[in-house]
Amino acid sequence: MIKAILWDNDGVLVDTEHLYFQATREVLAEVDVSLSEQDYIEYLLRDSRGAWHLAEDAGVTADRIEALKLKRNDRYGNLLATDTHIIDGVQETLATLHDQYAMGIVTSSRRDHFDIIHARTGLLDYFSFVVAGGDYERSKPAPDPYIAGLQRMDLATDQCVVIEDSERGLQSARSAGLRCLVIPSGMTRGGDFAGAAAILQSVREVPDAIEAL
Repeated sequence: MIKAILWDNDGVLVDTEHLYFQATREVLAEVDVSLSEQDYIEYLLRDSRGAWHLAEDAGVTADRIEALKLKRNDRYGNLLATDTHIIDGVQETLATLHDQYAMGIVTSSRRDHFDIIHARTGLLDYFSFVVAGGDYERSKPAPDPYIAGLQRMDLATDQCVVIEDSERGLQSARSAGLRCLVIPSGMTRGGDFAGAAAILQSVREVPDAIEAL
């Protein structure tokens, strides 16, 4: 019996992935490195490799890359402050599920970026905890984030379900022994979601999908 839901954040609750792509692409362009959307999907959304190796391959020094990372983080934070919005159907779905299940957020986002995202969403009232970057050793697709989420819940793996949108998120959940419902987002559509408990078209389908598990 499902007692708890662990939600990914970016691409599931809020539409932010295009902003991270924009910020990363802009700073790489400063050192004449081009980042395509397909490269971004492959390097960040599938295997979490990141895109900085493209700068390394172009001969950019380690010190300059570190400076670019900081600039990207600042740029992303500024974009989030002006252009974050809740994915359609999320508010209503969370309101429906709130009284039926314990819920937490498990994200790879930095805590400062997460706080900017949710400064005005009002969504955090539906969740009992947040696990963010810095709360575990290895990020998705490693199981560490969801293992940390399970520890907060103090429940068995078969009592929890994960909601994700990416291949790396699905792999992280599965590696932690959790069932995962996948809702592909704009940048993750067409991904390989083999092993998902179900692939949904909308967050509005989550309540029925959980009932069917």
